Amino acid sequence: MTTTAHSDAPLIDDDLSSDLASAALSLARRFNAGATLWVISPQWEPHAHHVAVEFVHPVIMGKRALPSVALVEPDPVAQCRVATRPGDVIIAVASADQPQVCDAMRRAPAWGADTIWIGSGTRPPAGSADHTLWVASDDPMVPATGRFVLMYHLLWELTHVCFEHPGLLTPDDECADDGCVTCSDEGRLAEVVLPPATVLDTALVRTGSGEESVDVTVLGEVEVNDLILVHGGAAITRIDKPEVSR
Repeated sequence: MTTTAHSDAPLIDDDLSSDLASAALSLARRFNAGATLWVISPQWEPHAHHVAVEFVHPVIMGKRALPSVALVEPDPVAQCRVATRPGDVIIAVASADQPQVCDAMRRAPAWGADTIWIGSGTRPPAGSADHTLWVASDDPMVPATGRFVLMYHLLWELTHVCFEHPGLLTPDDECADDGCVTCSDEGRLAEVVLPPATVLDTALVRTGSGEESVDVTVLGEVEVNDLILVHGGAAITRIDKPEVSR
Protein backbone atom coordinates (compact mmCIF):
# COMPACT_ATOMS: atom_id res chain seq x y z
CA MET A 1 0.00 0.00 0.00
CA THR A 2 2.28 2.76 -1.24
CA THR A 3 0.74 6.10 -2.16
CA THR A 4 3.02 8.41 -4.13
CA ALA A 5 2.95 12.11 -4.83
CA HIS A 6 4.49 13.87 -7.81
CA SER A 7 7.97 13.27 -6.38
CA ASP A 8 9.58 9.86 -6.11
CA ALA A 9 9.22 9.83 -2.31
CA PRO A 10 6.27 7.72 -1.16
CA LEU A 11 3.71 9.27 1.15
CA ILE A 12 3.19 5.88 2.79
CA ASP A 13 6.35 3.75 2.67
CA ASP A 14 6.62 0.03 3.35
CA ASP A 15 7.40 0.42 7.07
CA LEU A 16 4.50 2.77 7.64
CA SER A 17 2.19 0.50 5.63
CA SER A 18 3.11 -2.38 7.94
CA ASP A 19 2.55 -0.21 11.02
CA LEU A 20 -0.86 0.88 9.71
CA ALA A 21 -1.92 -2.71 9.04
CA SER A 22 -0.88 -3.79 12.54
CA ALA A 23 -2.63 -0.85 14.20
CA ALA A 24 -5.81 -1.43 12.19
CA LEU A 25 -5.98 -5.10 13.15
CA SER A 26 -5.49 -4.28 16.83
CA LEU A 27 -8.07 -1.49 16.63
CA ALA A 28 -10.63 -3.71 14.89
CA ARG A 29 -10.21 -6.35 17.59
CA ARG A 30 -10.68 -3.76 20.31
CA PHE A 31 -13.80 -2.32 18.65
CA ASN A 32 -15.16 -5.83 18.17
CA ALA A 33 -14.78 -6.39 21.92
CA GLY A 34 -16.68 -3.20 22.75
CA ALA A 35 -13.99 -0.53 22.93
CA THR A 36 -14.40 3.22 22.65
CA LEU A 37 -11.76 5.26 20.82
CA TRP A 38 -10.65 8.41 22.64
CA VAL A 39 -8.78 10.99 20.55
CA ILE A 40 -6.41 13.68 21.82
CA SER A 41 -4.40 16.30 19.94
CA PRO A 42 -3.51 19.24 22.21
CA GLN A 43 -1.44 20.94 19.48
CA TRP A 44 -3.87 20.46 16.61
CA GLU A 45 -7.43 20.20 17.94
CA PRO A 46 -8.99 19.89 14.45
CA HIS A 47 -7.19 16.57 14.00
CA ALA A 48 -8.83 15.22 17.16
CA HIS A 49 -12.28 16.14 15.87
CA HIS A 50 -11.50 14.79 12.40
CA VAL A 51 -10.34 11.38 13.68
CA ALA A 52 -13.38 11.04 15.93
CA VAL A 53 -15.80 11.93 13.14
CA GLU A 54 -14.00 9.62 10.74
CA PHE A 55 -14.67 6.59 12.92
CA VAL A 56 -18.07 7.43 14.35
CA HIS A 57 -19.67 8.46 11.04
CA PRO A 58 -20.30 5.61 8.55
CA VAL A 59 -19.53 7.59 5.40
CA ILE A 60 -19.84 4.49 3.21
CA MET A 61 -23.06 2.50 3.05
CA GLY A 62 -22.85 -0.65 5.15
CA LYS A 63 -19.86 0.43 7.24
CA ARG A 64 -20.15 0.35 11.02
CA ALA A 65 -20.42 3.51 13.11
CA LEU A 66 -17.66 3.08 15.67
CA PRO A 67 -17.69 4.76 19.11
CA SER A 68 -15.12 7.53 19.02
CA VAL A 69 -14.86 10.78 20.99
CA ALA A 70 -12.49 13.76 20.75
CA LEU A 71 -11.17 14.92 24.13
CA VAL A 72 -10.27 18.59 23.69
CA GLU A 73 -10.41 20.15 27.16
CA PRO A 74 -7.21 21.82 28.48
CA ASP A 75 -6.16 18.72 30.45
CA PRO A 76 -6.39 15.68 28.14
CA VAL A 77 -4.67 13.45 30.70
CA ALA A 78 -7.39 14.09 33.26
CA GLN A 79 -10.04 13.55 30.58
CA CYS A 80 -8.49 10.25 29.51
CA ARG A 81 -8.22 9.13 33.13
CA VAL A 82 -11.95 9.63 33.66
CA ALA A 83 -13.11 8.42 30.25
CA THR A 84 -11.08 5.32 29.51
CA ARG A 85 -12.00 1.85 30.67
CA PRO A 86 -10.04 -1.39 30.27
CA GLY A 87 -10.15 -2.40 26.64
CA ASP A 88 -10.48 1.12 25.21
CA VAL A 89 -8.04 2.79 22.81
CA ILE A 90 -6.41 6.21 23.00
CA ILE A 91 -5.16 7.73 19.76
CA ALA A 92 -2.99 10.84 19.81
CA VAL A 93 -2.05 13.14 16.96
CA ALA A 94 0.95 15.04 18.25
CA SER A 95 4.68 15.61 18.06
CA ALA A 96 6.94 13.42 20.18
CA ASP A 97 7.69 16.25 22.62
CA GLN A 98 4.08 17.14 23.46
CA PRO A 99 4.15 16.74 27.29
CA GLN A 100 0.45 15.99 27.82
CA VAL A 101 0.46 13.30 25.16
CA CYS A 102 3.68 11.79 26.54
CA ASP A 103 2.04 11.62 29.97
CA ALA A 104 -1.18 10.07 28.64
CA MET A 105 0.74 7.47 26.65
CA ARG A 106 2.80 6.33 29.64
CA ARG A 107 -0.27 6.10 31.90
CA ALA A 108 -2.49 4.29 29.42
CA PRO A 109 -1.37 0.76 30.44
CA ALA A 110 -2.56 1.45 33.99
CA TRP A 111 -5.93 2.44 32.56
CA GLY A 112 -6.09 -0.74 30.46
CA ALA A 113 -6.02 1.19 27.18
CA ASP A 114 -4.18 0.48 23.95
CA THR A 115 -2.44 3.46 22.35
CA ILE A 116 -1.83 4.72 18.82
CA TRP A 117 0.41 7.75 18.20
CA ILE A 118 0.38 9.66 14.90
CA GLY A 119 3.06 12.29 14.32
CA SER A 120 6.13 13.46 12.45
CA GLY A 121 9.66 14.66 13.05
CA THR A 122 11.62 13.14 15.92
CA ARG A 123 10.10 9.75 16.70
CA PRO A 124 9.01 8.91 20.27
CA PRO A 125 11.23 6.43 22.14
CA ALA A 126 10.51 2.78 21.41
CA GLY A 127 7.62 1.50 23.50
CA SER A 128 6.02 4.91 24.01
CA ALA A 129 2.82 3.66 22.34
CA ASP A 130 1.48 0.29 21.25
CA HIS A 131 1.41 1.52 17.66
CA THR A 132 3.39 4.45 16.26
CA LEU A 133 2.39 5.84 12.85
CA TRP A 134 5.12 8.29 11.98
CA VAL A 135 6.08 10.50 9.06
CA ALA A 136 9.86 10.59 8.70
CA SER A 137 10.09 14.31 7.97
CA ASP A 138 11.31 17.31 9.93
CA ASP A 139 9.12 19.69 7.91
CA PRO A 140 7.06 21.58 10.55
CA MET A 141 4.25 21.95 8.01
CA VAL A 142 3.61 18.19 7.74
CA PRO A 143 0.61 18.28 10.14
CA ALA A 144 -1.07 20.80 7.83
CA THR A 145 -0.31 19.10 4.49
CA GLY A 146 -2.77 16.21 4.63
CA ARG A 147 -0.22 13.52 5.52
CA PHE A 148 -1.82 12.92 8.92
CA VAL A 149 -5.29 12.94 7.38
CA LEU A 150 -4.16 10.33 4.88
CA MET A 151 -2.85 8.12 7.69
CA TYR A 152 -5.99 8.12 9.77
CA HIS A 153 -8.18 7.72 6.69
CA LEU A 154 -6.16 4.62 5.83
CA LEU A 155 -6.40 3.46 9.45
CA TRP A 156 -10.20 3.79 9.25
CA GLU A 157 -10.36 1.93 5.94
CA LEU A 158 -8.06 -0.91 7.04
CA THR A 159 -10.01 -1.30 10.28
CA HIS A 160 -13.16 -1.90 8.25
CA VAL A 161 -11.29 -4.31 5.99
CA CYS A 162 -10.54 -6.33 9.12
CA PHE A 163 -14.27 -6.37 9.98
CA GLU A 164 -14.86 -8.09 6.63
CA HIS A 165 -12.77 -11.03 7.85
CA PRO A 166 -14.36 -12.17 11.15
CA GLY A 167 -11.68 -14.79 11.69
CA LEU A 168 -9.18 -11.99 12.30
CA LEU A 169 -11.18 -10.37 15.08
CA THR A 170 -10.50 -12.92 17.80
CA PRO A 171 -6.85 -12.87 18.90
CA ASP A 172 -5.05 -16.18 19.16
CA ASP A 173 -4.76 -17.41 22.74
CA GLU A 174 -1.07 -16.84 23.25
CA CYS A 175 -1.19 -17.60 26.96
CA ALA A 176 -2.82 -21.01 27.16
CA ASP A 177 0.24 -22.46 28.90
CA ASP A 178 -0.06 -22.18 32.70
CA GLY A 179 3.65 -21.35 32.83
CA CYS A 180 3.46 -18.43 30.40
CA VAL A 181 5.74 -15.69 31.72
CA THR A 182 3.56 -12.99 30.15
CA CYS A 183 0.62 -13.97 32.35
CA SER A 184 2.56 -14.34 35.60
CA ASP A 185 2.86 -11.47 38.04
CA GLU A 186 6.03 -9.97 36.57
CA GLY A 187 5.22 -6.41 37.52
CA ARG A 188 2.27 -4.31 36.43
CA LEU A 189 1.93 -0.58 35.97
CA ALA A 190 -0.54 1.00 38.37
CA GLU A 191 -1.81 4.51 39.09
CA VAL A 192 -2.64 5.51 42.64
CA VAL A 193 -6.33 6.27 43.13
CA LEU A 194 -6.42 6.61 46.92
CA PRO A 195 -3.31 6.72 49.13
CA PRO A 196 -3.24 4.94 52.51
CA ALA A 197 -5.08 6.59 55.40
CA THR A 198 -2.25 5.50 57.73
CA VAL A 199 1.25 4.14 57.21
CA LEU A 200 -0.03 0.60 57.76
CA ASP A 201 -2.88 0.78 55.26
CA THR A 202 -2.84 -0.29 51.65
CA ALA A 203 -3.33 2.05 48.71
CA LEU A 204 -6.12 1.73 46.17
CA VAL A 205 -4.63 1.64 42.69
CA ARG A 206 -5.85 1.31 39.15
CA THR A 207 -4.29 -1.27 36.84
CA GLY A 208 -5.10 -2.49 33.35
CA SER A 209 -7.58 -4.99 34.82
CA GLY A 210 -9.35 -2.64 37.24
CA GLU A 211 -8.93 -1.33 40.79
CA GLU A 212 -7.20 -3.22 43.58
CA SER A 213 -5.52 -2.65 46.92
CA VAL A 214 -1.75 -2.98 47.19
CA ASP A 215 0.80 -2.78 49.98
CA VAL A 216 2.94 0.36 49.63
CA THR A 217 5.21 -0.25 52.64
CA VAL A 218 8.34 -0.36 50.47
CA LEU A 219 7.61 3.03 48.95
CA GLY A 220 6.29 4.82 52.01
CA GLU A 221 4.11 7.79 51.14
CA VAL A 222 2.37 7.82 47.78
CA GLU A 223 0.10 10.43 46.27
CA VAL A 224 -2.93 10.38 44.01
CA ASN A 225 -1.98 9.72 40.36
CA ASP A 226 1.52 8.46 41.22
CA LEU A 227 2.62 5.75 38.79
CA ILE A 228 4.03 2.68 40.51
CA LEU A 229 5.07 -0.85 39.63
CA VAL A 230 3.13 -3.60 41.41
CA HIS A 231 4.39 -7.14 41.96
CA GLY A 232 2.74 -9.84 44.05
CA GLY A 233 0.26 -7.41 45.60
CA ALA A 234 2.91 -4.91 46.66
CA ALA A 235 4.27 -1.69 45.18
CA ILE A 236 7.97 -2.14 44.48
CA THR A 237 9.02 1.12 42.82
CA ARG A 238 7.83 4.49 41.58
CA ILE A 239 7.84 5.28 37.88
CA ASP A 240 9.42 8.69 37.56
CA LYS A 241 8.21 11.07 34.90
CA PRO A 242 10.72 11.05 32.05
CA GLU A 243 12.23 14.30 30.86
CA VAL A 244 10.98 15.37 27.44
CA SER A 245 13.75 16.56 25.15
CA ARG A 246 13.01 19.65 23.11
